[in-house]
Formats: sequence, C-alpha cells, structure tokens
Amino acid sequence: MTIHNVDPFATPEHARSPVRRLRGRLPAAVTLWTATAPDGEPAGLTVSSTLVVDGEPGRLLGLLDDESELWAAARAAGRFAVAPLGPADRQLADRFAGVLPAPGGPFRGYEWTDTPYGPVPGSTWAGCRLDAARPFGWGLLIESTIERIELGEHSAPLLYHRGRYRELA
Repeated sequence: MTIHNVDPFATPEHARSPVRRLRGRLPAAVTLWTATAPDGEPAGLTVSSTLVVDGEPGRLLGLLDDESELWAAARAAGRFAVAPLGPADRQLADRFAGVLPAPGGPFRGYEWTDTPYGPVPGSTWAGCRLDAARPFGWGLLIESTIERIELGEHSAPLLYHRGRYRELA
C-alpha cells in the first residue's frame, strides 16, 4: 500500500536527460548474458541493449556496465552466452539486474544448462566470442562473433519500455 500514485523521489520529468527520455520510448528485448570465470564461478547480467547483426559470421553487440561481475568473467573467459528472456522470466531478469533480492545468488533456484560459453536458462541462446570492448557513453560497447546458436521452442519476448516490462499482445 502506498500513499503516492507516483514515485516521490523520482527526478522531475523536466529535469531528466532528453537522451534517456528518448531511450525510454524505444522498446528493447530483455536478454540475459552469462559467462563462467576461469575459477568456475558463473556471472550474469540482464541486458536490454543487445543487437544481433546478420552476416558471415554473425555478430552480436551490446552495452554493459564495465564494473559488473559479468564483464569481469566474460573478459577473463573471452566468451559468453546470451539468452533472450520471455514473459515468465521477469523475476529472473530482476535478480540479474540487481533489483530483486537473490539469497544464495541469482543462479540459485533456477534450472541451468551448462555450455562452454556460460550457463543458460532456456533452450534458445547464442554462444559468443569476445572480439573487442571500448568505452561508449556511460557503458562499455561489446563486439563479439556468434560461434554457436541454439534455437529452441519459440516464445514471446520480454520487452522493456518506459521503465517497465511489457509483453507483445
């Protein structure tokens, strides 16, 4: 229960960055990036800035937080996995985004398939080789080559738009 119908701590709309406001108006697919560090510890991060580029070979680009555990693991391993998330994966996305408590760690309580690129939560995923990374805006632009694709049963995507998860109607 709340006494406010809006977040009283939110930055007033007129004071928000126009770039951030524009980005908020563009729906983005929610993905989970994972990697296994050389010490065997998995790391993951929810990422909505992912772009798949067709070509020979196929490429995958994304923007990551350069201080994330996922980036440290992917950089050390030289590879990572990317899995699109669906509407049933909202809590999983929140756990890896760090906005939902994850007692025992975000990997606990879910079924995972181990791959050479990192653990994946479903049957659709891409295994990527890290090619380059460079500062880009307030993030780190990751460039990679897709080395393996597994396409399981098709499901609707989980989208992120204007600060909330959305589903296709």
